Amino acid sequence: MNNAEIKKYFENTSGLAILSTCDSEGNVNAAVYGKPHFIEGDVFALIMNDRVSHANLESNPRAAYIFLEDGSKSKGIRIYLEKTGETDNPAEIEKYRKHHSAESSEKKLFLVKFSVEKTRDIIEK
Repeated sequence: MNNAEIKKYFENTSGLAILSTCDSEGNVNAAVYGKPHFIEGDVFALIMNDRVSHANLESNPRAAYIFLEDGSKSKGIRIYLEKTGETDNPAEIEKYRKHHSAESSEKKLFLVKFSVEKTRDIIEK
């Protein structure tokens, strides 16, 4: 699946996403995330708080994004990612934020960019 197909998939599909990261020592973290943003044409990006997942990506740029479609136990996609950059520019991040609250505006946020290394179905046939 190429980035254009992934983008279209997320435009038409609802579900739950988990981002799995690992630090340089092999300590794993998994966290619930929203749908990705596609910026600069087709760059896969996530808005991240300054927490464990973001810290892990500082020492190990690889991650797995697992998306399970609403109402299904077996339909979805696994996306293997490599971090390519990030910004903490509030004006840039605001362009992509869907939920705004006073509490979230006080947190340190990052718009983290990834290349898609490969994709796989949740359950391969």
